[in-house]
Amino acid sequence: MSEPAQALLAALGDSLLPVLEAVEPAIEEFAAALGELVEATSPLLPATAGVAAGALLAVTPLLCAAAEVLREASPELRRIADALTAALAPLMPLQVALAERTAAAGANVVRAALPPLADLTEAAATAKAARPALIAGEELLVAGLERLQPVLLAGVSRTGRVARGVAVRVSAAVSPAAEPGVVVAVSPV
Repeated sequence: MSEPAQALLAALGDSLLPVLEAVEPAIEEFAAALGELVEATSPLLPATAGVAAGALLAVTPLLCAAAEVLREASPELRRIADALTAALAPLMPLQVALAERTAAAGANVVRAALPPLADLTEAAATAKAARPALIAGEELLVAGLERLQPVLLAGVSRTGRVARGVAVRVSAAVSPAAEPGVVVAVSPV
């Protein structure tokens, strides 16, 4: 192993040692609980293995059939791949630029947020009276998310229907096989 690699491993080892020492009790407890779970479920292991073997045997013909269909559909798959490549290639430089800007903005936010977060963490660690407020805040957040979930699901569903309708309209409008004068209209339900 090269000298720089050894130096890197030594530095990582020295910096990770306190982390490993801190999580060691939790890992030992987790391993013990996992061992107890495996021991408690050991009578089920042969039956589970049999079910898994049966499922694998049942899935094998499906995989073979899917492979055959995909092999036969190779020209269509190539057309799909070529169309996706042609559609996405112009967007890649934009995506890279956006990713770089996002990374820079995120790094700046983290740099700005770490000192106040450290102060807040130190203050919270010394203020045991804040625990009930934190628990109440978590409960309020979870309750709010539970109430917001149906609205989000409905919005996502509606957006999907609209996108599907737009996709049908766009594909009908640009389809070379479409007859002139034929208009296809799809309205979201």
